[in-house]
Amino acid sequence: MTAEIQFIGRVRTQFDDLETCPKQGDEGGKEGWVELEPQFAAGLEGLQVGQSIDLLTWLHKADRDVMAVHPRGDHSRPKRGIFSTRSPARPNPVGVHTVTILEIDTNKMRVEPLEALDKTPLIDIKKTPTPANLITPKDIRREDIEEITSVCRSAWSRRLFSGFNGNASIRLGDACLMTATGSAKGCLEPKDFVLVDIASGKVLSGSKPSSEGEMHLDIYRNQPKARAILHTHPPKILALGVLVAPEKMLKLPIYETDLIGSRMTTAPAFEPGTVELAKATGKAAITHDAVYMEKHGLVCWADTLSHALSLSEELEHLASIHVDVVR
Repeated sequence: MTAEIQFIGRVRTQFDDLETCPKQGDEGGKEGWVELEPQFAAGLEGLQVGQSIDLLTWLHKADRDVMAVHPRGDHSRPKRGIFSTRSPARPNPVGVHTVTILEIDTNKMRVEPLEALDKTPLIDIKKTPTPANLITPKDIRREDIEEITSVCRSAWSRRLFSGFNGNASIRLGDACLMTATGSAKGCLEPKDFVLVDIASGKVLSGSKPSSEGEMHLDIYRNQPKARAILHTHPPKILALGVLVAPEKMLKLPIYETDLIGSRMTTAPAFEPGTVELAKATGKAAITHDAVYMEKHGLVCWADTLSHALSLSEELEHLASIHVDVVR
């Protein structure tokens, strides 16, 4: 029995060295382009920006004669058969990359996060399967998904998000609907959400919560007025945090400092996603509706996600002025 594979195009990425190329898309994958041969361009019809797809590639530099490897190349771990790993080394080195479409242009697509080597041959493109536990209308209202999607896209367009960082949530009774781990905030899909019980942290439906989901839960637990939470990585606020001490941030001789700047307090520099950061932020949210997390980002709570975004924008605007003053 024989088989023949036809390459339908190639991927173009920033990675040209096998040693430094990320092993998974969520471990350093970046934007890249999928370039199809012109005769296959018609096959892209029906795909849309924001949609999740699987790229099947031919890992042309892989070793096809290896049957056992040290997982992830870590020689401190015992060897395992290659079929129990995701190693590129295998008899038929097919790579699978789940990416989000950012742009479609005739026979090309801009996608992320892509971790393949530059010029890796492309075998096929498939629509990403819908998870069995995908949130359905019986779990939440369509309007709730649309609200978070719209606000996140606005925040992304204002550069408060980039790529996969940050997260958002809204309170729904005793639960909250939040963006899932690995979701691109500029082009969210229904699969990018998870419904979580606030008291227990138990996943009720949907995908996997963000590593910072516990921070949202702690704010909701500590602040009953919080109906929505937006966690962003505003570049000017982060830059100001490098230039001045936290207690001096947004201290300017202008009226907006008293009106807006005073609404922000600071949480210490704990590692992102840790219980320590979640608890510190939840405690700070008792007295302030905006918390600057040292070396990390900003989280704002409000009665609606749109209001949380507005507060984030005003604080970022003040930070921009303060950075100019310092410089």
